[in-house]
Amino acid sequence: MSTAASDTTMSYIRKHYFATPLNSAISVLLALFTLWVLWSLFDWAVLKAIWGKGLNEECRAHEHGACWSFVATRWRIVLFGLYPFEEQWRSALACLVMLAVAVLSCMPAFWSAKRLPILWVLGFATFFVLMRGGVFGLTEVTERDWGGLSLTVFIFAAVCLLGMPLAIIFALLRRSELPWIAKTMALVIDVIRSLPLLSIMFTFAIVLPFVLPDWAIGDKLYRVIVGYAIFFACYQAEIIRGGMQALLMGQEEAAKALGMGYWHRIGYIILPQAFRNALPPTINQFVITFKETSLVTIIGFFDILASGRAAAGTADWSFATIEMYLFVGFLFFIFVFCLSRYGAYLERRMAVGSR
Repeated sequence: MSTAASDTTMSYIRKHYFATPLNSAISVLLALFTLWVLWSLFDWAVLKAIWGKGLNEECRAHEHGACWSFVATRWRIVLFGLYPFEEQWRSALACLVMLAVAVLSCMPAFWSAKRLPILWVLGFATFFVLMRGGVFGLTEVTERDWGGLSLTVFIFAAVCLLGMPLAIIFALLRRSELPWIAKTMALVIDVIRSLPLLSIMFTFAIVLPFVLPDWAIGDKLYRVIVGYAIFFACYQAEIIRGGMQALLMGQEEAAKALGMGYWHRIGYIILPQAFRNALPPTINQFVITFKETSLVTIIGFFDILASGRAAAGTADWSFATIEMYLFVGFLFFIFVFCLSRYGAYLERRMAVGSR
């Protein structure tokens, strides 16, 4: 750090935290309290913790530290849920495939309207084949046996894959020049956005089979994904529409004057800039979507949160509830933190929000 930057930082600290004797006393007390909390957490989570596999009796006898033996012993249930033990390598490989897709999506070489959808479709198809099996000599594992992290990743990827094209369609219909189309789409979006996500999941999981013909019912998991994708699309459509409204009207008018058709104007002028303008809320929407996948546990799916409860729900490990929630929370934190940091990088690269 340069001398000028250091002086600026010290000036800021003196001005905001040590300007008066009272401010100085409060700042010192809060700093000491923060250090005490951090030291207590470090002491509990590291210094006094129990490490190793299968040491539940030692954890019961030693109550003053964290029992990370729970994670070492029960991590398979948390990550893979009900997936057959001998086939769990497929679930792990499927998650790695989607991780690779996410990493490749961050590379500018794939930032095109053709490459990015192809990458996600191929990656998701590979993920599904690995999880479901029944082809290429893989044992078939039905959706009712899926669970853990892989189910959470599957729901999130499927919702985004279905929801993003729907969001673009909804946004275009919302700004249609035909009033009856625009008003109808606005009503649909506003109604769905006013409903809790959980009520939509319940509707698609439980109510919808009563009004659909037998051939259209399908599996409960896919009905929930469709309902979640529609919910995601309605929110994302308003984000995209906001990005479109931020554009200068003269750009579309100039494109019309040059003789460009509707789809060329949308594909080459409107949508690229709209997505650029809507980048911060879009990243936020992806983060919210990933976190809200945990709601599926309420309607009977064995996602990572339900798998964690099952892992800590036995008599041998019932005392490790805190460690279980910390482990699951850490997995969520890794994804959300990486996504938020990547979003911040994109904002700096594209100078979004600097105007």
